[in-house]
Amino acid sequence: MYRTNTCGELRLTDAGRQVTLAGWVQRIRKMGGMTFVDMRDRYGITQVVFNVETNPGLQDAANHLGREYVIQVKGEVAERTSRNPRNPTGDIEIIASEFTVLNPSELPPFTIEDDTDGGDDLRMRYRYLDLRRGAVRRNLELRHRMTMEVRRYLDSKGFLEIETPMLVGSTPEGARDFVVPSRMNPGQFYALPQSPQTLKQLLMVSGMDRYFQIVKCFRDEDLRADRQPEFTQIDCEMSYVDQEDILDLFEGMAVHLFRELRGVELERPFRRMSWADAMKYYGSDKPDLRFGMQFVELMDVMKGHGFSVFDNAAYIGGICAKGAAAYTRKQLDQLTEFVKRPQIGAKGMVYARVESDGNVKSSVDKFYSQEVLQRLKESFNAEPGDLILILSGDDVMKTRKQLCELRLEMGTQLGLRDKNQFACLWVVDFPMFEWSDEEQRLMAMHHPFTHPKKEDIPMLDTDPAAVRADAYDMVINGVEVGGGSIRIHDSRLQAKMFEILGFTPEKAQEQFGFLMNAFKYGAPPHGGLAYGLDRWVSLFAGLDSIRDCIAFPKNNSGRDVMLDAPAPLDQKQLDELQLEIAPVTDK
Repeated sequence: MYRTNTCGELRLTDAGRQVTLAGWVQRIRKMGGMTFVDMRDRYGITQVVFNVETNPGLQDAANHLGREYVIQVKGEVAERTSRNPRNPTGDIEIIASEFTVLNPSELPPFTIEDDTDGGDDLRMRYRYLDLRRGAVRRNLELRHRMTMEVRRYLDSKGFLEIETPMLVGSTPEGARDFVVPSRMNPGQFYALPQSPQTLKQLLMVSGMDRYFQIVKCFRDEDLRADRQPEFTQIDCEMSYVDQEDILDLFEGMAVHLFRELRGVELERPFRRMSWADAMKYYGSDKPDLRFGMQFVELMDVMKGHGFSVFDNAAYIGGICAKGAAAYTRKQLDQLTEFVKRPQIGAKGMVYARVESDGNVKSSVDKFYSQEVLQRLKESFNAEPGDLILILSGDDVMKTRKQLCELRLEMGTQLGLRDKNQFACLWVVDFPMFEWSDEEQRLMAMHHPFTHPKKEDIPMLDTDPAAVRADAYDMVINGVEVGGGSIRIHDSRLQAKMFEILGFTPEKAQEQFGFLMNAFKYGAPPHGGLAYGLDRWVSLFAGLDSIRDCIAFPKNNSGRDVMLDAPAPLDQKQLDELQLEIAPVTDK
């Protein structure tokens, strides 16, 4: 056999045993007549000693080893004289009696250490080496444990794990599809699923009652730290449920995952907030509630005093940073430059300090009396030592989003976004529709199968833009970790929804006739939720990006630099698919 034990297994109780280990050479240290080799495998690191006094030939051979050589070592477990308390195997070492080089290695392009010298692009190109690093491996182990706990929890609640197809039809709503040409059906295309949405609804029509799937999904969209072109959902659907049933069950799943994987006991019920309030007070539908700084609208206080920037604004709002009045002019200028960045887009920022005597000193003092500035202070219940930051603009929603970025930046600067604290929230009552300037029509905010709130259904005929949805998102620390909705199960209401979205009856039948026809055969009330597995793992691992909890991620351009994909097809493949490639033009 190649090994009797792993490199993370042996302890002081094994002293005196003859063992065989196999793994990679992590590092080599030469001290006089002894050579120390750290051997690594998935399970840990064990120190191996080659002693010139007991076996000079073996020690000489060990001196010719290199990093990442694959070796097999036989020897006796012994107690270490200088223990390493940071390593679980740090109390023992292996006194080598023989070893074999199973495979030599070229010098790796970066160090295989938790704190590596490899940049992102280099590590992605050699991802198979990057995965040997303990920091990355632990993320994948966490991902494994999470999927096991998800399955255990959902199985205990009566869910069946059912696979759905990867080759489906293209959908006209939402993000762009990845499409797959069909050789056997020339000129026709499959799409890779953005979600198993319609299929899981059909499973409810079929009587499966409770379904889940840990499933790959695909969206051809611009990438950010929390997005990949392919990602993994914990996809769930339930029959004979309302919104309260779903929130209760999946809140329970969150509590279960935190308890089992992080040792954290969450308080229930989670806080709930309407979408309208989330946007009004935090400028985001995924607010980070680990800290305060709730928005205060200041139109009544700051408008009409001769400061044209505010007098001409459609929205004036601010936040109060407790204890931050000591910010220097340089720091305030840096904050102003921050909100003026192109990706944020504010034109400037006004600040006001609450002095130790209670007076308010602002950057626009010449326009405002102390009496008005005291009203400003009272609007925030501000105290001496607090700093008030104000933005304004001619677009209410846009300015709130800018203020949201400022709030998050202040939370970061003041150390209020502790990755070991967790603020869980349900955002509910989303708008049913949103206006698309590009399409010049209403679009479904979630998807066209979302059920409107019952009390708002009459407004579908009179004011569809005001209709709210039975939709909900779970937000933790400002990250949307999952969301879902109650679904339409009535074919007439579904037809009405397609009409509002601009589908002709013929187009609706062509795209979704299979679902609407299924609803005619006794579809139960149903709803569901999808958690983002990648986001959950990155949250638990304390990562800022989901890439390091995915074994083989794409880069920010959607490329796999290790496999060099996507790549052109050769002409033979194009001919088989009856495809011609148009010349690439500048966008």
